[in-house]
Amino acid sequence: MPPAWARAALAMFGVGWGANQFSPMLRVYREQNGLSEAAVTAMFGMYALGLIPALLVAGPFSDRRGRRTVIRPVVLLSSAATLVLMAGGTRPELLYAGRFLAGVASGAAFSAGSAWVKELSAQAPAGAGARRAAVFLSAGFGGGPLVSGMAGQWLPLPRITPYVPHLLIMAVVTPLAWRLPDPAAERAPAPWRAPRAARRRRFLLGVALWAPWVFGTATAAFATLTALAAPHTHGLGIAFTGAVTALTLGTGIAVQPMTRRLAARGGTARAAVVGLLLATAGFAVAAGAAATGRVAAVPAAALLLGASYGMLLVSGLREVELMADEGELAAFVAIFYMLIYIGFGAPYLFTVAAGLFGYPRCLLAAGLVTLLTVFVTRPALRDEPARAAAPAAETPPVRR
Repeated sequence: MPPAWARAALAMFGVGWGANQFSPMLRVYREQNGLSEAAVTAMFGMYALGLIPALLVAGPFSDRRGRRTVIRPVVLLSSAATLVLMAGGTRPELLYAGRFLAGVASGAAFSAGSAWVKELSAQAPAGAGARRAAVFLSAGFGGGPLVSGMAGQWLPLPRITPYVPHLLIMAVVTPLAWRLPDPAAERAPAPWRAPRAARRRRFLLGVALWAPWVFGTATAAFATLTALAAPHTHGLGIAFTGAVTALTLGTGIAVQPMTRRLAARGGTARAAVVGLLLATAGFAVAAGAAATGRVAAVPAAALLLGASYGMLLVSGLREVELMADEGELAAFVAIFYMLIYIGFGAPYLFTVAAGLFGYPRCLLAAGLVTLLTVFVTRPALRDEPARAAAPAAETPPVRR
């Protein structure tokens, strides 16, 4: 039996798989259902419509009533969302409902689940919970589109078979997470209040300022660049999109050890700065890919942007974990996730701005913004919190 923290993280992996398995399917629906670009954009909007309220409600609720109370219905809801998406293959209106349900499941799982993994990692060094949550979440985000992209490209029933792996995964992780210990449930419920740490300069300038680039970098790779490259993929656009998505998010997992070492030596500031510089380099390569139309340049940009995604995600979760006051962790994590999900709007903004300035200039401008952000973030995070160097289980909450 896996350790308790791993079982909670596996639940996040399963929900993350269900959340992102839809990305390569957009091309399937365009080709077989004749969906317009506006319809596809609306489906992404439905996901956010479910995700944001769930983040707002589930995180604080789990702080008061426990993580298990939230995660149990969430893993069932994630499976239900996939079943609705499968039915949407012949009834496209159900795709909107499926995406909405997937958003609700994701918002609840990411806030309460991240806090749960941290609490079940109490004997590990500070920051271990954040890294573990990020690794499993990124693995689900990357594995889902890779498998669904291959299934949609080459297997029969391309509007149904890509979703089957998620149902099998949830059949395994649901019973594993069902009876996990729940440290938060043992605390006396406290009245809800907005996390005080979210109003501190350290968070506002040191994390919130760049948080949208967590997914802004990733979606630029697997949404914007794959769409630009699709006409040059010789009919393999579905598999190509899935592969680039997996490469982007898989790189985010691969950089976890480096992020840990950077944070150990120079604190969150060093890891965040490196993540922003990687974003600058990634956007520069992406601009070159957009200007030349070379498909081979897309994976190179995806590697850099994926590394940026991974470093910024772990840096942000680590900082939130260190700053959170007692009883406010999930609510604070929810705020961070709300900020990073703003980055899912990056492809839309690139599309709109490209009509005026062209994709290469827009991508270069994004790189310039991430570079300038370094000069604000580094001073804000210069002083590392006292808890960063000590095991979380041995150190009382620090109030700033």
